[in-house]
Amino acid sequence: MRLHIPIHLRWGDLDAFNHVNNTAMLQLLEEARVRAFRQPLPGEHAPTTAVMDSSQGSGILSLIARQEVEYLAPVPYQRFPLDVQLWFGALGGSSMEVCYEVCGPRQTADQVGSQVVYARATTVSVKVDAATGRPMRLSAEERAAWEPYLGEPLIYTHRR
Repeated sequence: MRLHIPIHLRWGDLDAFNHVNNTAMLQLLEEARVRAFRQPLPGEHAPTTAVMDSSQGSGILSLIARQEVEYLAPVPYQRFPLDVQLWFGALGGSSMEVCYEVCGPRQTADQVGSQVVYARATTVSVKVDAATGRPMRLSAEERAAWEPYLGEPLIYTHRR
């Protein structure tokens, strides 16, 4: 099972070649990850996976240990949101491997199979105690919310 997080492009995400810049892609992945996993503020809507309290004052940090992106096609500017699909390739004691496919706009029933996949990516994030800098175990609540989205990790096709 995958989460589908709609992310709108900003004009500033484009570079001189009129497609999403590689550094902007990391920001798009970050935005999707925050929307998918960080607890919402009162009045905000969020998916059931948004259970991590990493707000200021929570004493919890989510630090990136590793990221990898495989670009499959240039992402042109478009007004419809990208469909950033997320799932977990692994849940460790204090870490999570988040897998992504950055796709064209979400398809209707008659368009299934025609969705463009622009990029695939993996982020390894570690839950850390802000005061000590030491890893913290994922909570039972986090595991319960995230385990339904546990799937196969990405295997990159263009790795040498």
